[in-house]
Amino acid sequence: MEYIELAPALSARGCVRLPGSKSISNRTLLLAALAEGRTEIRDLLSSDDVDRMLEALAALGVQWSREAGSDHYIVDGVGGAFPVKSAKLFLGNAGTAFRPLTAALALSGGEYELSGVPRMHERPIGDLIDGLAQIGARIKYLGNGGFPPLAVHPGEIRPGGVVKIRGDVSSQFLTALLMALPLTGEETAIEVVGELISKPYIAITLALMERFGVRVKRDGWARFVIPGGARYCSPGRIFVEGDASSASYFLAAGAIGGGPVRVEGVGADSIQGDVRFAEALAQIGAQVEAGESWIEARAPEVGRLKAFDMDLNHIPDAAMTLAITALFADGPCRLTNIASWRVKETDRISAMATELRKVGAEVEEGADYLRIVPPVALRYAEIDTYDDHRMAMCFALISLGGKGVRINDPKCVNKTFPGFFDTFASVCSPVPVIAIDGPSASGKGTVAALVADALGYRYLDSGSIYRIVALAAMRAGIPLDAETDIARLAVTLPASFEHGRVLLGEDDVSDVIRGEECSVGASKVAALPAVRAALVTRQRNYRVGPGLVADGRDMGSVIFPDATVKIFLTATAEVRAERRYKQLIEKGLPANMDSLLRDLRERDARDSGRQVAPLQKTPDAVLLDTSGMSIGQAVDFVLDQVR
Repeated sequence: MEYIELAPALSARGCVRLPGSKSISNRTLLLAALAEGRTEIRDLLSSDDVDRMLEALAALGVQWSREAGSDHYIVDGVGGAFPVKSAKLFLGNAGTAFRPLTAALALSGGEYELSGVPRMHERPIGDLIDGLAQIGARIKYLGNGGFPPLAVHPGEIRPGGVVKIRGDVSSQFLTALLMALPLTGEETAIEVVGELISKPYIAITLALMERFGVRVKRDGWARFVIPGGARYCSPGRIFVEGDASSASYFLAAGAIGGGPVRVEGVGADSIQGDVRFAEALAQIGAQVEAGESWIEARAPEVGRLKAFDMDLNHIPDAAMTLAITALFADGPCRLTNIASWRVKETDRISAMATELRKVGAEVEEGADYLRIVPPVALRYAEIDTYDDHRMAMCFALISLGGKGVRINDPKCVNKTFPGFFDTFASVCSPVPVIAIDGPSASGKGTVAALVADALGYRYLDSGSIYRIVALAAMRAGIPLDAETDIARLAVTLPASFEHGRVLLGEDDVSDVIRGEECSVGASKVAALPAVRAALVTRQRNYRVGPGLVADGRDMGSVIFPDATVKIFLTATAEVRAERRYKQLIEKGLPANMDSLLRDLRERDARDSGRQVAPLQKTPDAVLLDTSGMSIGQAVDFVLDQVR
């Protein structure tokens, strides 16, 4: 599976220009297609969901074009029902395309099939079909009742009257009816049965319909009346606001990571309900400011974000970001009235609970709520995203909690925000890493430890980890070529580094692992792919603020490819053998110069020639030959590179 590793970050600060709103983009495209006249759409979102809508409109006879290299589109409206009367449409997992198109096609008098990805076929649509049937639409289920895929047939449409629709499953059903019913030309009332969820999304629909010339009368959120004789007319040019749901990730980053982080493209006057996420942040202590087209957030002046208990029915998508923000609060948090999460791109309540537990939170999951108890310290985790873009983007915020995080299937963000991870990285300051690689006995360990002391950073001696694995394998009687057994041992090895001592459980092995037997053993086990894979995460977890100095053979190439500074430290084999000889003699251990020199040359050849992470200088590393240098001079050289 593809994944992306996000390094732990010290802070978040910067400015982000948001991509266009998915909800506004697909609504605007459909209204422009149904309208009379040509519409110029500016700042349309470039994403999978919008691509599915554009493909469908083209198949239905709508002419559209894109200005080369831009996000500006021209749509020639058809002035009513779609002209193409037979089509098969694949709409992926785009609910904002599937539901409204179903309603519009039901009133277009043709034969159509609509399908999507497997998850789309698990998302309910029965309430919309029942509502359309009340005016004579003929829609059949091609799979399970109440769910896509669908077959739409010409029906005997009975315009006017009252259509009743449930409002407590998805607001997209009401949006679909509102956008399609002007095609009948008759006054029609829609009555909502039960509580209407996600009201701000209906407000977006009504505002955009009015921009295209159809003003809907409403009685609260229970009754909506489409006037008789209504027709969509192009407004000429229309701009798509930045996506307020996407803004939530960056505003939360500012609140968690210090900030300020500013988002541009959406502001206090936005028609999107998710802009109220900023209000929620302010309620829990974040410092928030807003202008006409921007919002900015930073951490509380004092202390942590406050624990909360919130009804989040009005911002269901942005509420997911609050679930992650809860991990950084000063106590248990409760998110309520989020039942609509169950019928989104995945069952988001279940998915969120599962993944939050991976990072150390205690989670109570209910039918329409989550209760989250933040952990004392976050854990590194591999986050599954369930082909849900918002899961991927939310969990990127974990990197601001002192631990890295792996996001599986990161391309799912293409649904709404293809460049998300690059944009997120642009506002984050990762924990710096100084990677010092080089051959055995080159002095890199001594230099790295002194550099760490000078900078106040943590120190990682990766060579010791492999030596400990070799020692533990030999003590357990495991052959050094038994890859699977040694990899299993490496995962659970009780290794730690305390005050200059190397511990295996309670046993101080600082000296014994420096013996030749362990040195040779370490080189052998380090060449085993499964062992190296088992130790990658273990080594990356040493990366904590304020920084890390790591020495080894592949620190800059494999473990920390994004290291702030990379040094390849070396010396001639003769100089290295002499240094090793002196070290062993000073510790009272037996040593022979000829044997040491021979072993070093053999190890160099083995380390450089191994298939996995061979010892080599990366193109972005600085070469430091210490053959004629003192330790102090080498340390000063590295510190100069850091500065």
